[in-house]
Amino acid sequence: MKNKQQVLQLTVSYIVILAMITIILYPILWIVGSSFNPGNSLSGSSIIPENATLKHYKELFDREQSDYLLWYWNTIKICILTMLFSVSLVSMTAYSFSRFRFIGRKNGLMTFLILQMIPNFAALIAIYALANLTGLLDTHLALILVYTGGAIPMNTYLMKGYLDTIPKELDESARMDGAGNFRIFWQIVMPLAKPMIAVISLFTFITPFTDFILARILLRTEEKFTLAVGLYELIADQFGNEFTLFAAGSVLIAIPISLLFLSLQKYFVSGLTAGGTKG
Repeated sequence: MKNKQQVLQLTVSYIVILAMITIILYPILWIVGSSFNPGNSLSGSSIIPENATLKHYKELFDREQSDYLLWYWNTIKICILTMLFSVSLVSMTAYSFSRFRFIGRKNGLMTFLILQMIPNFAALIAIYALANLTGLLDTHLALILVYTGGAIPMNTYLMKGYLDTIPKELDESARMDGAGNFRIFWQIVMPLAKPMIAVISLFTFITPFTDFILARILLRTEEKFTLAVGLYELIADQFGNEFTLFAAGSVLIAIPISLLFLSLQKYFVSGLTAGGTKG
């Protein structure tokens, strides 16, 4: 009886896993298949195209037909700078909350959590007005600042929880040897926090790739578009929709994200599981 129950549970588990894999992979396979279909419409596309072609990929890399490479460079630049600024600010802020005791510490952490509950698009009018007043409208710097600021609240809470798991005795031993706060932070705490740094790096790198609303509001000229905005323009025209070209561009977006994920994968399990252990 017990063996039958275990077999039933295992069977149900496999069915659920297969169902989830199908739900996840099906749209991805459609996008990949559509990128190899001839023509511009998705109406005649199929997952396995009969007359597969690389024409759409060639068009993306042709500067005379598309600004895709420029959009790609803009996005990569914004992603890298956002990741670097976010990780730096989050690490220092989380270290302060984890290692020091000061007035407003608990209220500050609670404020970070509350701010995280408010989505960025809820402040679109304020963000647009600030960018316009400061002369940052239609600049990549405006996007980098918004993405960096938006990444601080929740990531600080995650990083702080991870730093709390690092024994404070290490700090005290280093301080007895004459090390200052910055040296303890840089040479002792940060090397031990690599798993959480990897998690935050991936999260903040992906955000500019997946965001459309903020980039569409702040960026005005085609030369400064990110991939999300640029690809949208390919299908926004009522009479000139290029869905298959859009599909090819979408497939190539996954390359840098996949490479970063694979390079940091060994840190993810420990980083995600330990980040929320303490408050």
